Amino acid sequence: MQPPTILLLGTVDTKGDEIAFVRQCIEHAGGHALVMDVGVLGGGSGKADIADITSSEVAAAAGMTLQQTAASGDENSAMRTMARGASLLALQLQAQGRIDGMLALGGTMGTDLALDVALGLPLGFPKVLLSTIAYSPLLPAERIAPDLIMVLWAGGLYGLNSLCRSALSQAAGAVIGACRSVVKPDPQRPMVGMTSLGSSVLGYMKLLKPELERRGYELAVFHATGMGGHAFETLAAQGRFVAVMDLCLQELVNHLGGSCVTAGADRLLGAGRAGVPQIVAPGATDMVDYAAWAELPARFQGRASHMHNRLIASVCIDPPMRRSIARAVTERLGRARGPTALLLPTQGVEGWDRIGQPLHDPEGLQALVDELRSSVQPGTQLVELDAHINDASFAAAALQVFDRWVDDGLIARPAATGLAVA
Repeated sequence: MQPPTILLLGTVDTKGDEIAFVRQCIEHAGGHALVMDVGVLGGGSGKADIADITSSEVAAAAGMTLQQTAASGDENSAMRTMARGASLLALQLQAQGRIDGMLALGGTMGTDLALDVALGLPLGFPKVLLSTIAYSPLLPAERIAPDLIMVLWAGGLYGLNSLCRSALSQAAGAVIGACRSVVKPDPQRPMVGMTSLGSSVLGYMKLLKPELERRGYELAVFHATGMGGHAFETLAAQGRFVAVMDLCLQELVNHLGGSCVTAGADRLLGAGRAGVPQIVAPGATDMVDYAAWAELPARFQGRASHMHNRLIASVCIDPPMRRSIARAVTERLGRARGPTALLLPTQGVEGWDRIGQPLHDPEGLQALVDELRSSVQPGTQLVELDAHINDASFAAAALQVFDRWVDDGLIARPAATGLAVA
């Protein structure tokens, strides 16, 4: 096996010693480091010569000289320029097969830049970020690449020490190990993207997965708890799916309800913008998730709630909010450039939304159903079902739409089988 080449990003002007140490760690582990200097001051620490790609080259990739970048007036604008250049160069290197993984290190500035670079690289390409703010609430979900590995750079703000060396060497080992072990996604097998929650709440994937696989498709189910939806939207927008079954929209409710459990403002837009066929349902749109260890937000006091575990809890939303959610759903679906179907299960939208369950609210469910009916836009096919979302008839209806779109040529058939769907 060829030694993996790691794109090593950092500001040589402030962290030259640390970058030199990481390069040694990568080489000791049997890899090769390609150092990209993203600092705007140039040189620093007497280590300017360690850069294989200079900061001037990074700035030039963004259409600026280093001098112009440094003179832009503030660190924020200068590092944004460097982020654009670094992202473009990293993607070029990856496309040319010159790098096998990415390792970036930084404080807030370096982390900010590295997040952009990681987002621009494809899923399955190993990417590790050693950061002094790893896992911090400063990092919004929409800025984190779906497969980014983060390591806390403890004691790494200024200069090398034993704690710092431990973190740096672990990060180097992590990216080398990832490069050697990764099984990259198979681009030849058509994949369907799906959103859901755990099977105690939404169980349709148990019925849909074997049926889609029998038809020759691969199914990827994304956990709709913030980062999962963000990954789903990213891949859908990139056209990585032949179709999506976006059957759990709870992250949209969370976003509009001000919850931290969000996939960002673009939820329910990625597939539509890319023209990807989408089968959508209002799964779990009856509740807002919040951190179980935090106090219930004041606006939801008095509403029925359910603590799922020590991390996450859910509170039932009122009928007016359900109506506003319904309008947000239909408005976003109305922007879609590809085939769109909205499945509407009138007997409940998640497992706790049944008679005797903690979040059952017939008035709220009726408000959602009525608003979806009245606000659905002409380009969206409405399929109303006298069923609960976890019923077998719901899964059967989703498959019926899917099979029809395959027959109509809207969804590609698996090339290897020449599929003939039932």
